[in-house]
Amino acid sequence: MSARTAVSGTRRSEAARRLTYLTLAAVAFFSMLPLYYSIVVASRDNAALADVPPPLVPGGNFFANVARVFDTVPFALAMVNSVLVSGSVAIAVMFFSTLAGFAFAKLRFRGRNALLLLTVATMMVPTQLGIIPLYMLMVKLEWTGTMYALIVPALVNAFGVFFMTQYLSRALPTELLEAGRVDGCSTWGLFWHVVLPAARPAAAVLGMLTFMSVWNDYFWPLVVLTPEDPTVQVALSTLASGYVNDYVLGLAGTTLGTLPLMLVFALLGKQIIGGIMQGAVKG
Repeated sequence: MSARTAVSGTRRSEAARRLTYLTLAAVAFFSMLPLYYSIVVASRDNAALADVPPPLVPGGNFFANVARVFDTVPFALAMVNSVLVSGSVAIAVMFFSTLAGFAFAKLRFRGRNALLLLTVATMMVPTQLGIIPLYMLMVKLEWTGTMYALIVPALVNAFGVFFMTQYLSRALPTELLEAGRVDGCSTWGLFWHVVLPAARPAAAVLGMLTFMSVWNDYFWPLVVLTPEDPTVQVALSTLASGYVNDYVLGLAGTTLGTLPLMLVFALLGKQIIGGIMQGAVKG
């Protein structure tokens, strides 16, 4: 009886494992399908979109359509601008959010809880409400039409501070900080040598999310930048703003605009997965 039970349990475990892999494969397939079909459309012409059934394999016009993208809008400049803005903001948010999260999570000072609550409360204010006063400030600083207007207001955000505060309050043992102070380490030294290494997995996640958010931002760059000096999203909107929608041209630009996001995930994916596995081992 026990042998039969063991065999039955093994079969159920194997079936559950296969079902898990099939589910993950299906999720991955449907997640990648929009990107794949964008590449298919971007490699053909507009006439092919009316075919029944629709084309399912890439054609041979991808590089010609990419050349049309660069001829229609200053897409190379837009890519450089977006990489500069998104990269600068992501690095700044990771650093300042980790610094603030360390203070809120492990340092004791008067008004700490009130300041954290006030910081989190700013997340409830719609971004659109601050556009007009922010634009007026940019005009006063003479930053309109420059990258400063995109980078400086986004150097730190409430979500990053709250996220790192919650992570460090659990992932960073207080005893480790006390041991560092016994060894003569200053607060700044603790941050560099103890806090930053411990916060690396969460900072990688925050950096990736921030990079994606800034890269996909459309409204504020449209307001504060000139058409001759756009970001990727503004350039993509220009591709789709003609009297006749050129879907091939738009999706060719979209495919190019997606590549930096995939590169960022490839660079930070190891840290993200390492943080997940670290949490699983600790659990």
